[in-house]
Amino acid sequence: MSCKGCQASVIVSQDEIEQLVMEQLQFEDDIVTNEVYEKRLITCRDCPSLMYDTTCGHCGCFVQFRAKLAYKSCPFPSGEKW
Repeated sequence: MSCKGCQASVIVSQDEIEQLVMEQLQFEDDIVTNEVYEKRLITCRDCPSLMYDTTCGHCGCFVQFRAKLAYKSCPFPSGEKW
């Protein structure tokens, strides 16, 4: 896998991603409910721009992180999907 920002090769396991996301969410207060989160993730999983099953091809965020934040929206260029 390569990082969207630097194009360097990056090998990260799903467990490592989940750990990183959980660590960063500890600093966030404005998060969505689990129901909204799951709906957002389903949309992301069906998106053709999802890279490596983890990363948004438009913004480079881990979708597991972005989808949990209430103040974020889908960055799809032709219109938000959530």
